[in-house]
Amino acid sequence: MSLYSDSSAGSSGRDWYFPSPSFPRSSQTPQYNRRFKSKPYTQPQPIPHRRRTVQFSRAPTSIPTVSVTDVEKKEKSFPKKYYNFIWFSQFRYHLALVILTIAFLMLLMLRNIHLQSQLNKLQGEIVSLNLRLYAWHKLDPLNITSAISQDPNTFASGNFKRNLALFSSFTLIFIPLTIFKYIDYVSKSRLSDNISEQISLKKQIAYWVDVFLSVHPYAKPLVLLVATLLLIFLGGLALFGVTSEDLAHCLWLSWTYVADSGNHASSEGIGPRLVAVSISFGGMLIFAMMLGLVSDAISEKFDSLRKGKSEVVEQNHTLILGWSDKLGSLLNQLAIANENLCGGTVVVMAERDKEEMELDIAKMEFDFKGTSVICRSGSPVILADLKKVSVSKARTIIVLAEDGNADQSDARALRTVLSLTGVKDGLRGHIVVELSDLDNEVLVKLVGGDLVETVVAHDVIGRLMIQCARQPGLAQIWEDILGFENCEFYIKRWPQLDGMQFEDVLISFPDAIPCGVKVAAHGGKIILNPDDSYVLQAGDEVLVIAEDDDTYAPVSLPKVWRGSLPKDFVCPKSPERILFCGWRRDMEDMIMVLDASLAEDSELWMFNDVPEKEREKKLTDGGLDINRLENISLVNREGNAVIRRHLESLPLESFDSILILADESVEDSAIQADSRSLATLLLIRDIQAKRLPYSQADGGSFSKGSWMGEMKQASDKTVIISEILDPRTKNLLSMSKISDYVLSNELVSMALAMVAEDRQINDVLEELFAEEGNEMHIRQADLYLFEGEELSFYEIMLRARQRRDIVIGYRLANAERAVINPPAKTDRRKWSLKDVFVVIAEKE
Repeated sequence: MSLYSDSSAGSSGRDWYFPSPSFPRSSQTPQYNRRFKSKPYTQPQPIPHRRRTVQFSRAPTSIPTVSVTDVEKKEKSFPKKYYNFIWFSQFRYHLALVILTIAFLMLLMLRNIHLQSQLNKLQGEIVSLNLRLYAWHKLDPLNITSAISQDPNTFASGNFKRNLALFSSFTLIFIPLTIFKYIDYVSKSRLSDNISEQISLKKQIAYWVDVFLSVHPYAKPLVLLVATLLLIFLGGLALFGVTSEDLAHCLWLSWTYVADSGNHASSEGIGPRLVAVSISFGGMLIFAMMLGLVSDAISEKFDSLRKGKSEVVEQNHTLILGWSDKLGSLLNQLAIANENLCGGTVVVMAERDKEEMELDIAKMEFDFKGTSVICRSGSPVILADLKKVSVSKARTIIVLAEDGNADQSDARALRTVLSLTGVKDGLRGHIVVELSDLDNEVLVKLVGGDLVETVVAHDVIGRLMIQCARQPGLAQIWEDILGFENCEFYIKRWPQLDGMQFEDVLISFPDAIPCGVKVAAHGGKIILNPDDSYVLQAGDEVLVIAEDDDTYAPVSLPKVWRGSLPKDFVCPKSPERILFCGWRRDMEDMIMVLDASLAEDSELWMFNDVPEKEREKKLTDGGLDINRLENISLVNREGNAVIRRHLESLPLESFDSILILADESVEDSAIQADSRSLATLLLIRDIQAKRLPYSQADGGSFSKGSWMGEMKQASDKTVIISEILDPRTKNLLSMSKISDYVLSNELVSMALAMVAEDRQINDVLEELFAEEGNEMHIRQADLYLFEGEELSFYEIMLRARQRRDIVIGYRLANAERAVINPPAKTDRRKWSLKDVFVVIAEKE
């Protein structure tokens, strides 16, 4: 039997009997037709027991379903009056509050009117009493007349104005609040369709206010000012309604309550005190908002200064765009260059946090010598950020290459140059761009035009390492010439030298060494090492090596004895064996330079962990045809340069020069690259020392069996040039004296600083590092003098001119460093054949 079966009697419940052995049958049980007949069932007699009745409510036989369409139809069928009724029932408490407030105001006005009528009545009684006093005591009739002349209508008119002012002040406060609170429901009650799709008017107003406050920078102070004036005006009206003062005085009192909340303490009466407290409370809110605005403005300003968002107002400053490991050395060189100017200004802009940049710069271990460094956060490819650092007024703009992929770094440099060329105000200075790949130089110059000077870091360091490997000691000379600490290149015009031959110009500067001429007739082309017979013309400038641009000047010609060379010495070339440890991106360029400078049948061994097949592919992709090499043959060995057993498989004692390169796999980390180079150097020197017989004469002051003495002996046999990225690592190498080194990052920074100070120097550096033209050489003393001969430096310079060499310095046999641009050039001294001279000469 179903629990939800319908009953004809319409009862809402059914009686159940508990406990019961079985369900009792009712006497009115309906008879059902059975398909199969059976014996009638005889119900046993129930056992008498106490019956308990429990009633259950009847459940419906079916649950009705309502579709969404039916709901929408019902909603549409509702008339507007139903919405109005729902709205009224939902917000009846708010309306009641508004009505009570209005009723309170009306009662306050009625009481005010009643009090005013009583005041008029009392004034009439005072007039009558004054008349009686006049009759008795004969008072002044003028006072009585003036008292009588006060018309009661005047008091009634003033009373009406004060009541109107009080009612107006409260109405102006409550009406906007009421409208803003119930405007959505009023607008919804007028809509018949698509109620859920409409945007409420309150949200629209809030959005407009948000846009107004966000877009306009002075919106918040303006809103605060309007709110202050409105509070003063409404407070003055309310005070005018509850006091006997005039309106101007009430407005002034309202301002005093707003400005200082303690001024309301002197108010008397319930009405004036209520209004004064309300005004003071509003004044406290306005003061809090004003304090918040001022605090936010100050915080935003300091945050802008902290994050480097403020504008730089500078002129003739040096602007550095980007951040890399070379920045420290670059700032050091710029500080030294600006020392004679009592310091300068350098602005650094990079995509880093300003505080981090300032912290890293503060950790740099050098003296800025009065130069101020300003850091700003920004992107060099965004014109707004470039304008923020006064790019159009900068004297020089230096674009640093980023650490990492060479192509990506050069692509970013190209975009930076495009942004710089798009500056509306134009550029006052020139652009110095550091590139990582020589193949990208043409594209950058094409985009930048005459404004751009490029310095290809890898190309410069690769060629410099080759020169230093073949001429030990040249790295220190380049370090002195490129840096601003000692002597460097300068170009200047000296009209008094016009008409003189270059041979005479050489000995005209006691504090400088001329080494070239900037020819005005050839469009300002710089000629290094010109002929002695070249005559300076009007407009020509002289290229010299001097300590500073204001430390030299020409003097009258001294008398110098030229003499003759000891012999016509020609240094024959012999085959060399050179080892490269590591792999660089510009390996193909270094191989081509070696092939052009080495003698025939020379060997170049390449030892690195790059597979041989991949090496050939990289060299071919770089433009090197191995089959067209004329003077050298390549020998490939695969292995790890920091594993001893791999190095022991090489004939390390048979190489003339070994170049330990900063491997391409670790060049992004200066510390890791230098650690790898030092480990390779120590392993090579130790293996060489074990394979070479020990000689006390070669070991010098070191004791027999000491590792330093053995390695020093090995260093006399083979020249090792290590590429060092971190300048702090050079202290370890300079103390051990077992290897020469090339400070790649520092030398590139020096070149960038030099080109930034004078862009003309870039032409000089390009020729000195090029495959053709002039380069730096270290010559033996027997090319220019005899043993024990006493000569002045001027005399050696003129003797060297017979070989078309320009002597710029020397290194004595017992000295560790060379002297560039020596002083007292006219003083004579004895020379030894073990001395060497530093010259600028044509490539052999």
